[in-house]
Amino acid sequence: MKQIAVIGSGTMGNGIAHVFALKGYKVSLIDVSTIALEKAIQTISNNLDRQVTKQQISDQEKAKTLHNILTFTQLPEGVKQADLVIEAATEKVEIKLNIFRELDQYCKPEAILASNTSSISITKIASVTKRPGQVIGMHFMNPVPVMKLVEVIRGYATTDETAATVMELAVKLDKVATEVQDYPGFVANRILMPMINEAIYTLYEGVAGVQEIDTVMKLGMAHPMGPLQLADFIGLDVCLSILQVLYEGFGNPKYAPCPLLVNMVQAGFTGAKVGEGFYQWEKGSKDLKVSKRFL
Repeated sequence: MKQIAVIGSGTMGNGIAHVFALKGYKVSLIDVSTIALEKAIQTISNNLDRQVTKQQISDQEKAKTLHNILTFTQLPEGVKQADLVIEAATEKVEIKLNIFRELDQYCKPEAILASNTSSISITKIASVTKRPGQVIGMHFMNPVPVMKLVEVIRGYATTDETAATVMELAVKLDKVATEVQDYPGFVANRILMPMINEAIYTLYEGVAGVQEIDTVMKLGMAHPMGPLQLADFIGLDVCLSILQVLYEGFGNPKYAPCPLLVNMVQAGFTGAKVGEGFYQWEKGSKDLKVSKRFL
């Protein structure tokens, strides 16, 4: 594995590109938007600067990392030499299926195709390719340069060789790779999202306020971040999408999204990325305030 391609230059995509390039891999970062790619490179540069400041890397390592990343707006050109492609596009089934159809067409036959999906079936994604044995889930955690876990998801047809290669690769990135099977939500979100959903129900039913709920979970359960703050950080639209996958996949009412979450997403209050969810998020401010809607 020498050449890596990453599809999508958002928060997860640029983080994945960052960690591979830092370890010396040549990375093609692909997005339809030139502006998004420029923003991604600036984000990577800023995050590398933080690592330099903390003396985790040198200025020379930062320069080499940025040199290892090339950007592309066309899929065929960006993936044709890739040994591994990691899709980190929007968490929408049809978007991912279309991307994998194209990847199967443009990638070399021996290339492994991975998805950073947090909940969508790897088996379903693999079914639109002619290489289902070489399709796998590689679910990084946010923020990618900091979080150690990579959830490696085996589809129904994923081969032992593909799984072993990806597990070894994650270790080379200084990550902890954990292999799981392909069922809705995998492990991380199958456990996390019902907790977040229950926290939202607790707020919805008037049991306690935003800050009170998060305080109980932080101080009582030693969580570094309360579930409502975490939901804002992940994105309420992403949380809703994952819960819908769980609900549809299992047909169990315990996964039904809270009506409050549905309303907030429909109204556009999706958390940190738009400036408001359960909290108000002001750029550059560390003073987190509860949204006025919940006071």
